[in-house]
Amino acid sequence: MSVESVDLRTIAATADWPTSTATLTPTPTPTPTPTRVARINGVALNLEAEALAPEALRQRAYTELLRQAAVRDGQLDSDDAAAVDGVVSEAASQAIDAWLEAELRVPEPSEEACRRHHAAHPARYRTGEQVRVRHVLFSVTPGTDVVALRNRAETCLLDVRCHDGTASDGFGRSARELSNCPSGEQGGELGWLKPDDCAPEFARELFGHVEVGVLPRLVHSRFGLHVVEVLEREGGVPQSFEAVPGAVAMALRQQAWVTALRQCLQVLAGQATVEGIDLDAANTPLVQ
Repeated sequence: MSVESVDLRTIAATADWPTSTATLTPTPTPTPTPTRVARINGVALNLEAEALAPEALRQRAYTELLRQAAVRDGQLDSDDAAAVDGVVSEAASQAIDAWLEAELRVPEPSEEACRRHHAAHPARYRTGEQVRVRHVLFSVTPGTDVVALRNRAETCLLDVRCHDGTASDGFGRSARELSNCPSGEQGGELGWLKPDDCAPEFARELFGHVEVGVLPRLVHSRFGLHVVEVLEREGGVPQSFEAVPGAVAMALRQQAWVTALRQCLQVLAGQATVEGIDLDAANTPLVQ
């Protein structure tokens, strides 16, 4: 990306112009230092003028590693264009899914492992558990400045935690003024929720816990960033292992898949030329 041309009106306003035309030389305007461009095997992940949070840049790097792996192994046409904005083509998305399906080896959990997991996490396997919740949603849409959005969300979280438990309903006010969810008109109230009533990543932060009040962290979901207050909880009834073996096995498979994906990305990063970003890398395949 080329450096933006100098605005002559800015020079005219700031330069110390001499009275003699023989020495008519304006004070030079400093050239802005461009943001460093990160690359995977020479492919740019961002524009010079684009400042990204480290986690957002790492996400682009991992996506590009997978896209290049799909091209290398014939899952994706080599003409598929890399995405400088972090959004890959539909063909690339499908090819990455197919590549991961072929490459990741996820072991089937044993009954012994499932029983240990169930015994260690009894709160996750209850029936009838529900929570009454309200939230402030900071939605992520195409073109959203994620860094600025997170800053606004964290400022809101700090503010409502300061007012948590006080007579002043700072949470309701923040929801009405800031939330991108229609529930903002009702102070962010979502009512009583069960695990199946919300997105899985949102449910994981709400259920199987004992916290009541404003959660001390932002909750991430496919819709954006949430500031969440748990108003009430009903704990539900514990279920025996014999009642939920499929759910327990699925949870362990998901954990194994995440571990396999993390190791796969480390190997891909170790094989790539990585510039402008720090990634965990391994030179040899890791044993699960």
